[in-house]
Amino acid sequence: MTDAVVGKNKVISITYSIVSEDGEILEQSDIPVFYAHGGVNQMFPEVEAALEGHVVGDTIEVVLPPGKAFGEHDPSLTFTDDLDNVPPEFRHVGAEVQMQNDRGETRSFFVASIENGKLTVDGNHPFAGKTLTYSVTVKEIRDATEDEMKKGVSSPVLH
Repeated sequence: MTDAVVGKNKVISITYSIVSEDGEILEQSDIPVFYAHGGVNQMFPEVEAALEGHVVGDTIEVVLPPGKAFGEHDPSLTFTDDLDNVPPEFRHVGAEVQMQNDRGETRSFFVASIENGKLTVDGNHPFAGKTLTYSVTVKEIRDATEDEMKKGVSSPVLH
């Protein structure tokens, strides 16, 4: 048994699930992922703060409204066109389409629906507009290297 505690300068291994308000599991990782606590990481600050002081085996739950998670759904990032104007390789729900604006900025859009000869793409994150519950279990705690604190750990987490 370890006496390590989640805190700054530690690398934390976690498993997690992200659940919608209606109880649907939107994302889950039963394979541990790692992050540098208090360093460079992709954790939401509220989730990282809730883990502070916990030990291996602890599970925390954090509810994040859209403004603290992936933002509100922005209707200006949704576009509909005639299916005939869309190349065949993008004519299925979930297809990723890269679009570029007049300033040269690129954004990923995903085919959200195909109905009545129309295809709709959406540039919002799939979780945008949703209140989410993060359930996170601490699996391992170890000291972080200076490099891990500055650059992060290669495992993408919760963001």
